[in-house]
Amino acid sequence: MSSSQVARMESLDEFRGYTVAAMFLVNFLGSYYLVTEAFPNLKHHNTFCSYADTVMSQFFFAVGFGYRMGFLRRIEVDGVTGALKRVGKRIAGLLLVALIVHGLDVKYESWSALQEAGIWGFLSTAFQRNYFQTLTHIALATLWVTPVIGLSVKWRVGFLLMSLVLHIVISAVGYYAWVVGRPCIDGGQLGFISWSVCLLAGSFVYDIIAQGQRDIVLVERNDSARENSGRFQVREIVKKLFWLGALMMIAGYGLSCFNRVTAPNSMADWTSWGDVLIEPPFVAPSQPINMWTMSQRACSVSYTLFSGGVSVWVYGLFYLLVDVGELRCGVFRTLGVNALAGYILHDWVNSALRPFWPRDCAIWYAILGFVISFALCYVILRFFERQKIYFKV
Repeated sequence: MSSSQVARMESLDEFRGYTVAAMFLVNFLGSYYLVTEAFPNLKHHNTFCSYADTVMSQFFFAVGFGYRMGFLRRIEVDGVTGALKRVGKRIAGLLLVALIVHGLDVKYESWSALQEAGIWGFLSTAFQRNYFQTLTHIALATLWVTPVIGLSVKWRVGFLLMSLVLHIVISAVGYYAWVVGRPCIDGGQLGFISWSVCLLAGSFVYDIIAQGQRDIVLVERNDSARENSGRFQVREIVKKLFWLGALMMIAGYGLSCFNRVTAPNSMADWTSWGDVLIEPPFVAPSQPINMWTMSQRACSVSYTLFSGGVSVWVYGLFYLLVDVGELRCGVFRTLGVNALAGYILHDWVNSALRPFWPRDCAIWYAILGFVISFALCYVILRFFERQKIYFKV
């Protein structure tokens, strides 16, 4: 059974749709003071891994899953060269879309100011912060992992470890201080190195499930054998997903504990081995932060490892509910098949509503605003789906 013959995994669309819905939730309610006081995990704190911080990692996970699946299929049709050409065009297109969606840093009030800045002045200031957000990071992380995305798991694991070490080194020699000092967004210009962890996690999960599907096809054709083998393969898939997610989360939390023994903290601050442990993820830290702290803003490796593991577990749940249990959620499907449109659209809808929803409004009023925003986005995306209009790069 070739990769092109692997059955479509509806769980990926619904997982992606859940991620879009979660983005709608945190990007609207996470900006209201009374809401985040009552539910702090709906906000990006950049000092621990909140619920809001798991959303972007799931986008990268879904991209990695789909990239591995699509790249292998494209190789079968067009060969390696054809597949790489297609990837290059898609990355270039996404970078152009990101330019329009995220924008640049500078704004010139007059023609003379633009002339005075010149080409070098423009280039040296325009691409420092705003442009390096979600879509740009997805494009660059995709480009970063392209040399190994079609290779075996050993090559991809090695590349993941290399990326982790590289990001730790550049953070230690000054990049972390620069990113949090500006502050940059989602890891700054080199954040894609760490984001590749979540993307590669998606590629590993694709392999696990695709191999399980191939194994089921190879069993004897009688009904009892098929049923028994199917149940066995589902258990094996779930077991592998559980351990992959657990390993990533434990590794991420373990790295974050280095916060307690490195500056501005030190080993003098603890008296027993138990003291070296920091607060669990989703809980604000009691110690000063550094490059080991889980932070989406810094895109620290502890954060991408832990949140990548969360993505594996969340996808595993969707695999069980959707692909195995055959449960369907139309809302998640609609959002999932047009995720890029949803990403762009929700900012426009929220911008239209914000003037009527002040940041210090009551919780019930903020929730009402979210319901209206979500409903508007869903209706538009549902219309696109019915008309077979899909935003893809």
